[in-house]
Amino acid sequence: MGKISLEVNGEDVELDVADNTLLIHALRDHLRLTGAHMGCDTSQCGACTVHIEGQAIKSCAMLAVQAEGRSVTTIEGLADDGEPLHPMQQAFHDNHGLQCGFCTPGMVMIGIDIARRHNVPDAATVRHELEGNLCRCTGYQNIVAAIVEGAAKMEAQP
Repeated sequence: MGKISLEVNGEDVELDVADNTLLIHALRDHLRLTGAHMGCDTSQCGACTVHIEGQAIKSCAMLAVQAEGRSVTTIEGLADDGEPLHPMQQAFHDNHGLQCGFCTPGMVMIGIDIARRHNVPDAATVRHELEGNLCRCTGYQNIVAAIVEGAAKMEAQP
């Protein structure tokens, strides 16, 4: 067991974790941030996507100790209770970019990352970028539309 310090959703936290604890387990089991989901255990589905220093990563493929001293944002950190949704979250809502919802947190987080890297991407770019995120319910059409719209809303923010 070792102690790590990191910032999660804007708050400084210290955790006692085993050296082999995955970041997804530190978030879900130690901090009770259950928005990121454990879907495949092989880093192929993207349901566990969070941001480290603003970059999307699959938290099932990163040890918690690797996040030492870094900033982590989960789906829970995008909008405070009672506050407006993040533009990407709102776009998913407006475009019905979910069905069962299991993949949605990871899709929203990768959507924000796509928007940050491509400003306002077209549908083809979004489809290419989503290769590492799986949805078992939809044909991706509404997810792609949500990311395109969410990126435009993010771009329009001051």
